[in-house]
Amino acid sequence: MNEEHLALKETVRGLLAKSDDEGLWARLCGDIGVSAFAIPERFGGFGGLAEAHIVLEELGRTLAPVPMLGSLIATRALLASGDQRLLPGIADGSTLAALVWTGADGRWDPEEVAITATGTLDGTAHYVLDGDLADVLLVAARTEGGVDLFEVDPAQDGVEREHVTTMDSTRHLAVVRLTGAVGRRLGPAKLAEVRDIACAALSAEQVGTASRALELTVEYTKTRVQFGRPIGGFQALKHRMADLHVLVETARSASYAALHDGDPVSAAVAKVYCSEALCRVAGEMIQLHGGIAITWEHDAHLYFKRAHGSAHLFGSPSQHIARLGEAAHAR
Repeated sequence: MNEEHLALKETVRGLLAKSDDEGLWARLCGDIGVSAFAIPERFGGFGGLAEAHIVLEELGRTLAPVPMLGSLIATRALLASGDQRLLPGIADGSTLAALVWTGADGRWDPEEVAITATGTLDGTAHYVLDGDLADVLLVAARTEGGVDLFEVDPAQDGVEREHVTTMDSTRHLAVVRLTGAVGRRLGPAKLAEVRDIACAALSAEQVGTASRALELTVEYTKTRVQFGRPIGGFQALKHRMADLHVLVETARSASYAALHDGDPVSAAVAKVYCSEALCRVAGEMIQLHGGIAITWEHDAHLYFKRAHGSAHLFGSPSQHIARLGEAAHAR
């Protein structure tokens, strides 16, 4: 990272340290402008995916319940469609957009969407990031010609939105039901491209979560005393934590490779590797904290739940491993 990236990282970390959840998104947008990242300057944006990557890693460290990930993905879907009318509002933080895509199976397949467009928009989409909070819904719907993106006003009678209870309480997901809803066609929904960006963005968040989980675990082993000495001084635990450190750093490398390479293979690798790395670190966090880790009083359970919830977002690791197998076979 260059000096500007390091300054951004420290600024975001400092804001997160002194802010509570209420009003956090407004401060991130107003003070730092995170909603404008990856939006062209002519529409009020600045920065790019690299800056968004840095912010997402910091948000992952604190499990911040803000709509950064969902907003970024919706923005990239909008840019890919070719329609740019909504971008200024998203950039200044006054408009929150949510991408409506997958069905109950949560496959996030570019060729499989939950909504059909036959004069009106109909169907039920699941796992919509911040779907019940969004000011506008960007709906990927099956048409006669393929899959297109539609702008839908969530206030109309044909739209029903429901916040769903999730294992990971720090991730805001919703079910969106459309029954005879009307929408404005924006252009083709290039979901394969959007999924790759989503996987790369999620991997940054996962790296941040894994990094902080490991830091908390190391700190705990320095203060937890057994047999007259801190447990972090035992050789076996030193080896385990050293292995976890290597795992986190290689996950970070995979995440940045997905960002800079911008190809489907790197995105799939990042999704698989970072998902599995976070699950392992979170599991070890539970183990090394002992009994306190399985109580509500400690945050370990939040990291564990985030790990397993994120692993299935935008497709499970097994689905992306299958993608990698198909790519290797094609070569």
